[in-house]
Amino acid sequence: MSSSLERYTDRFEQYADRHPRVIDVALAAGLMGSATLGSSITLPGVVPPDHDSAGTVLMGVSCLALLRYRKYPRITVVVITVCTVIAVDLGYLVTPLLLAPVMAALYWLAVFCDRKTTRIYGGTVMVALTAGSVMSSSLGSHSLLLRTIGPIFWLMLPIAVGNMTRLRRAYLAAVQARAEHAERTREEEARLRVTEERMRIARELHDVVAHHLALANAQAGTAAHLARSNPEQSRKILTDLTGTTSSALRELKATLGLLRQNDDPASPSLEPAPGLHCLPDLVAACASAGVAVSVTTEGVPRPLPPGVDLTAFRIVQEALTNVTKHAAAERAHVRLGYADSRLLITVTNDGPAAVAVGANASTAAPGRGFGVMGMHERARSIGGELRAGPRAGGGFEVTTALPLQPLMTAAAGAAGDTGTTGAAGMAEVAGVAAVAGEAGVAGEASDTSVEGHKP
Repeated sequence: MSSSLERYTDRFEQYADRHPRVIDVALAAGLMGSATLGSSITLPGVVPPDHDSAGTVLMGVSCLALLRYRKYPRITVVVITVCTVIAVDLGYLVTPLLLAPVMAALYWLAVFCDRKTTRIYGGTVMVALTAGSVMSSSLGSHSLLLRTIGPIFWLMLPIAVGNMTRLRRAYLAAVQARAEHAERTREEEARLRVTEERMRIARELHDVVAHHLALANAQAGTAAHLARSNPEQSRKILTDLTGTTSSALRELKATLGLLRQNDDPASPSLEPAPGLHCLPDLVAACASAGVAVSVTTEGVPRPLPPGVDLTAFRIVQEALTNVTKHAAAERAHVRLGYADSRLLITVTNDGPAAVAVGANASTAAPGRGFGVMGMHERARSIGGELRAGPRAGGGFEVTTALPLQPLMTAAAGAAGDTGTTGAAGMAEVAGVAAVAGEAGVAGEASDTSVEGHKP
């Protein structure tokens, strides 16, 4: 029932907004008839006033004043109140019909004005009409209580209804404003999401493609250099080059496959994402490119959260890729330190300081490379920190501290995004697959050292 009433009320308000003059004239005519009828009512035994023309004129002025209630609600209340008080003093009986114009004026006052103004004007009107009712002779021998309670009740009713209407309109206006704001910002939010998604995809593709191409380039150059002096070693390096390119194709296929994933249960399962358990393969690939890499583990290794495991591997991979591409170094060292609440990773090389600075700075220069910047982004995405710079004794050092309990927004939150878009949070989704297929593989020895051999 209430919903039907609200529906009809909304329709009436919409029609009133489209045709305000029609509504105002109809309202004034209806109130004029009501007030005229009220002026003719008297109590039994009470002599009616002999001012019929005066009552009609007063009620007519009151109803005409209502035509300006939209623009001058305060003045309308004052004019109608004065006319009604005069009518009551002339001996007309105080009834809801006689009070109809002033009740309508108080309603619109409560709708268009603030609460303080409504209280001031409404209180003044009630005091004036109650005093007129007390002093009027139209109520005969009725008690003082009946002379006061009737006008107060009938005048408080439109004020209360008007306040409810004003609050309802304010609520609807706020809802509409929020809807308009959401509509305006929806396109901007969509652009931001697309930009973030593009950055995640670009970072993942950079880590996959740049690493393997750098190793393939180094291996091909070494094989060409040893082709005459050491053919056997050159053939071995070319064999390793085939494995490097095959690995690059597999990772690229897996990464691009995430973009086409349609969440079909019958679709083939994803391959485990790379993690620290893939370090031996990474060390072997660097060795075939001419860089001997040693890995040292400090503390007690433990299974890592998917996002941390993938991030740690990608940072080590990028750091060693930079060594292979830019630094004139023959050796690199990776140290993994498991603390209570974080994983400390340090990657160092023994190249000359000047070469390391220039080379690694070039990776951060706009338009020339994004290696160092990508490592910073990956570390920050799970709440970690990363520092990269030249060492005092020569070479370059990359140090990062990753939390073993990653931020929800970086690990679980990004994985949740992938449920709605095929590409969102690729790294974290692949990490989940890695844990499902390779849980507990990362680091079973407490202190290992893997040496690559320079050809």
